[in-house]
Amino acid sequence: METQETPGQIVLAATPIGNLSDASPRLIELMKSADIVAAEDTRRFLHLATGLGVRVPGRLISYHEHNETHRLTELLELVAGGATILVVSDAGMPAVSDPGFKLVEAAVAAGVTVTAVPGPSAVLTALALSGLPTDRFTFEGFLPRKAGERTKRLQDLATEQRTMVFFEAPHRLDAMIRALRDAFGPERKGAIARELTKMYEEVIRGNLDELLVWAEGEVRGEIAVVIAGAPAGEPARATDHVAQVQQLVSEGLRLKEAVAAVAETERVSKRELYAAVLEARA
Repeated sequence: METQETPGQIVLAATPIGNLSDASPRLIELMKSADIVAAEDTRRFLHLATGLGVRVPGRLISYHEHNETHRLTELLELVAGGATILVVSDAGMPAVSDPGFKLVEAAVAAGVTVTAVPGPSAVLTALALSGLPTDRFTFEGFLPRKAGERTKRLQDLATEQRTMVFFEAPHRLDAMIRALRDAFGPERKGAIARELTKMYEEVIRGNLDELLVWAEGEVRGEIAVVIAGAPAGEPARATDHVAQVQQLVSEGLRLKEAVAAVAETERVSKRELYAAVLEARA
């Protein structure tokens, strides 16, 4: 009787962002059992394994931003042959501002099983400690290094009402905070999270003027920056859109049709807009 070959799979696993005690039992189990470990930095992975007292019997290969496209075919073929591939980044969850997305995209297209071992995340940890709203947020990764591209990105984010989370290198932090202050205003609230889960963990909270003063000093370590979203604008008023209705009517549209069109576009009450138009005619 023939035995059915066990299908392979890709497992994205979160690794500690600082404190080794945050390594999950599932991560340790997979480090011991995976056929292949695809690591962003093989030396750092071996350092992690040593720190956890784990012997890694599987084949260890590098998988980083410079070779991830080249590795795709090889990794998918290994999975097709029944291998379990453990994918790890230097810290945190692969594919979140780290290699992994292209592999997941290719695996999904090929019908390959992809799962994850959740765990430490600098994004969520910084957000939770920031003291800023956590119900809605957006992760923006690293801002562009070139001043013009960075300015354009921040202009696009100036009206973003969700809390924003960024990463930044310590030697560029002061330039980043200055750019944020120029784009969002000095009173916008934020937080700088440094060395999360490590011995010298530090979270600095304040407005962008206050954060800039701190960032202009000597900064070291891994950095995440959390910025409050833009304040909500005043709700639209029906009276502000009477002229638009009148313009449509002058172009031949019936009043009710014009009111309905403007109300839907501007997200105002159709009833209130109709009443405002009639009042303006009186």
